[in-house]
Amino acid sequence: MSATKSTQKPATSSTAKASSGFTEEERAAMRERAKELKAARRRGSGDGDDAEAEVLEKIAEMPERDRAMAERLHAIIKASAPALSPRTWYGMPAYAKDDNVICFFQPSQKFKTRYATLGFSDKANLDDGNMWPNSFALMGLAVADEARVAALAKKAVS
Repeated sequence: MSATKSTQKPATSSTAKASSGFTEEERAAMRERAKELKAARRRGSGDGDDAEAEVLEKIAEMPERDRAMAERLHAIIKASAPALSPRTWYGMPAYAKDDNVICFFQPSQKFKTRYATLGFSDKANLDDGNMWPNSFALMGLAVADEARVAALAKKAVS
């Protein structure tokens, strides 16, 4: 092996971005998750008030359309599934039971998509035959949509 110095330049940030395989939004979500885990360790078995305050803070930071849906979803889920505890998950509002995320709201601006998403994890009790939805695109919330969200949240924790 030669003792001469390499003339190869270190990767630039654009090269590092391309080679990492993750978008800036995905990396930001991972940083958010790392912060959440660190905060949860500091809290110990958890102060639900702190976790809910973090959820409300994330909701307040959202653009108006996403914020209005997130506020409404927060109220619906808390009322219809009181067994779920609000918390953040990858920087998004989420609702957990026994430390398992059951459902979450992904605002459209999170990954620059044209619609927000209400998603359910595999821990949600939504199984219905061989195939069922576990994610819903949201452009708004009408009264019928709110009733469906309430029913889904109840079923998810049943």
